[in-house]
Amino acid sequence: MKKSYCPIDTFINVVKGKRKGTIILHLFQGNKRYSHLVKLLPDISERMLTKQLKELEEDGLINRTIFPEVPPRVEYSLTKLGQEIHPVLKGMYKGGLLFEKSIDNN
Repeated sequence: MKKSYCPIDTFINVVKGKRKGTIILHLFQGNKRYSHLVKLLPDISERMLTKQLKELEEDGLINRTIFPEVPPRVEYSLTKLGQEIHPVLKGMYKGGLLFEKSIDNN
């Protein structure tokens, strides 16, 4: 996570990316296995999902837990920081709905 001149830019730089906000919103509903996230996000490739998950983990928003099983089971969960930004992302979601409604009305 890199600090920007403005805190808004810092926030946007952390959550921008292919479906990062959506990943966080899904994880707010509970821990998810990688295969479940793949099913929840069919519009991005597994390579891109892996990249976004890695970036979210590096930025301290999600935890990645590997269970010592065969085959290995990987589960993702939100960190405390990831949980704390939920209201902001939910507000952005609602704002997106407003913009989509105005687009549909044009």
